[in-house]
Amino acid sequence: MIVADNLHKAFRTKAGLVRAVEGVSFQARDGEITGLLGPNGAGKTTTLRMLYTLMKPDQGRVEVDGLDAARSPVAVRRALGVLPDARGVYKRLTARENIAYFGELHGLDRARIEARTRVLAEALDMADILDRPTEGFSQGQRTKTAIARALVHDPKNVILDEPTNGLDVMTTRGLRGFLQRLKAEGRCVIFSSHIMQEVAALCDRIVIIAHGRVVASGTADELRAQTGEANLEDAFVKAIGSEEGLQA
Repeated sequence: MIVADNLHKAFRTKAGLVRAVEGVSFQARDGEITGLLGPNGAGKTTTLRMLYTLMKPDQGRVEVDGLDAARSPVAVRRALGVLPDARGVYKRLTARENIAYFGELHGLDRARIEARTRVLAEALDMADILDRPTEGFSQGQRTKTAIARALVHDPKNVILDEPTNGLDVMTTRGLRGFLQRLKAEGRCVIFSSHIMQEVAALCDRIVIIAHGRVVASGTADELRAQTGEANLEDAFVKAIGSEEGLQA
């Protein structure tokens, strides 16, 4: 379970202080996929970076399986599998070698790495690319490799930032099935996406962020009921639009 409690983050720029996140709070539960939605610049990626300890919040608290991220950052990182917005792979290494390297960083022995690689390669349909150098990989092949190395240590909590961005239809379908499998295994999954159809189909609960704040949250049905809209895309637009109206 991942808990974000009153997270704040600001950055100093030449134009002055930019408040990227202002009081974001939500819970992502085990055995569920929690969707994180928001327009560009809403504070989603900054929020995710605080969740996986890449950034420290100026105020507020992150907990992962009861561990305070500020007090136990290493333990929290071990409990997380993360696909960040920047997901480059080591081009001189094969996909298998990329996965093994991350396994070694997590302290896994060779037998455990090999066993996890087999499981992930089957789940992500990677058998034909495992022993190829990743230089020249397609976007989908790079994403599969990045996901596999993020999950090699078998984490209970998974954070995926735009995992289907740039993928073809068949790869996207396969990845959706993989996410459903993670959920069925009882893992906590946070899934950020701009694609409403994916969010509606995959997510048990949805958190909408605009202007650095949570403006709506609930199931897809609850969000439609809250906004009085018949589909999720219209509900999303209305939720962030109402927030813009409050700001004006």
